Amino acid sequence: MSGQVLRDGAIVDPSASRKLPSPEGKPTVTVLDYGSGNVRSAVRALQRAGAEVILSSKPEDVLNADGLVVPGVGAFETVMRELKAVDGIRLIGRRVAGGRPVLGICVGLQVLFEAGVEHGTEAEGMGEWPGKVELLPADVVPHMGWNTVKVPEGSKLFAGIENERFYFVHSYGVQEWNFDVIQPRMAAPLVTWSEHGAPFIAAVENGPLCATQFHPEKSGDAGARLLHNWVEALRRPAAVGQPDSTQANSTQAGGAPANGGVPDSEGGTA
Repeated sequence: MSGQVLRDGAIVDPSASRKLPSPEGKPTVTVLDYGSGNVRSAVRALQRAGAEVILSSKPEDVLNADGLVVPGVGAFETVMRELKAVDGIRLIGRRVAGGRPVLGICVGLQVLFEAGVEHGTEAEGMGEWPGKVELLPADVVPHMGWNTVKVPEGSKLFAGIENERFYFVHSYGVQEWNFDVIQPRMAAPLVTWSEHGAPFIAAVENGPLCATQFHPEKSGDAGARLLHNWVEALRRPAAVGQPDSTQANSTQAGGAPANGGVPDSEGGTA
């Protein structure tokens, strides 16, 4: 593996000036610090989930951690601009290309899609997944509070919490999913849905790249379990969210997730 060193199961960038400590039995997680508001609650929640956590935007910290968390609060375009200012988009891309786990939260999920439209202005996203972030067609926005989710079969992120509620705070979301599996052995991402005015994507699990529209750090015991599931997967060679190859064709044409479709109207705001 050219230019990289495999150390205790972790890929280390030898050009980095400082290596992250790896306490016995504790995966290291960097929460990307790019000015996204108060992220201390995410840091504390990840620590409780069993990770050694630092808040940083230094390239060596972002690249060498076992896991990277990308939080996001505010407007899509603003978050993209702030990520660019700390070279976050390139660093996130390097991790994803190298199969290194990344977890996006709230707008940290939204910017992974192709574009976001807010107040009539369209901004370019990272384009890791197809789709556009748009205003939810609900009578009341923002969508603020607890809501149910429809979890696809085989989810590792939601293992043990498939029927729980999670805490959302957002006005915009991705309401369609059209992902073409271009390689016969490529497993389709697992998509979790919720509903507020219309179905929207609540989470995606795509090999090393996972993201949630809700805030797991504000979602009580269910959110704590989700973060624990993600952190525990950092201890293993395969990242959470990597479906079995038998699911390669499980995403149907027209964007239906692996569980057969978007959730029904029972998933309203609590």
